[in-house]
Amino acid sequence: MNILVVDDEELIRSVIKEYLINEKYNVIEACDGEDAITKALNNNIDLIIMDIMMPKMDGYSSIKEIFKTKKIPVIMLSARGEEYDKLLGFDLGIEDYVTKPFSPKELVARVKVILKRNKKEMDLFKYKTLTIDFKAHQVFINDKEVGLTPKEYELLLYFIDNKNIALSREQLLNKVWGYDFFGDDRTIDTHIKMLRNNLGEYRDMIVTVRGVGYRFEIDE
Repeated sequence: MNILVVDDEELIRSVIKEYLINEKYNVIEACDGEDAITKALNNNIDLIIMDIMMPKMDGYSSIKEIFKTKKIPVIMLSARGEEYDKLLGFDLGIEDYVTKPFSPKELVARVKVILKRNKKEMDLFKYKTLTIDFKAHQVFINDKEVGLTPKEYELLLYFIDNKNIALSREQLLNKVWGYDFFGDDRTIDTHIKMLRNNLGEYRDMIVTVRGVGYRFEIDE
């Protein structure tokens, strides 16, 4: 899961980032509203934590621009707790509103709730003739089921959750096999090879990133 953290105060971004990384989220930072628009439109973002009062462009204006192209869940941050500000945010379509100062643990809890709620709304992943039924743990290509091993399926889901992001072999081992697994890079490469073979016409979506690992490329 990729979370965009937007705040002009580096310290606040750092604290939020630390707590999110501890929960295994990928974090992308932006320092103002304009930077947020660029990062949101050029990355696959699952949730935005957006400050309101920022230089160049405030959080409300930034969200309006982002929503013209993408609908991404948003948690607004503000030192102001007036009802008007909250209502304005909810009128824009944000998911939640947190007043500064806030508890990072509470913020992470809200992030989990929102991501879980939004994931439930996505029972299927579809790309051209590739379909994944998350509830049934089934993968289909051209309406024919593809037989994947449990680890191949987990790899594919992790790639989808982090689409268009270069992932190291170490990341893949830790996320799919767990931190206590004592395998090596050959474990990843072997499973990637099998997954590619099973994906058939979509095998090239798994791109080898030289010196890093792999990337799951999707045109959006």
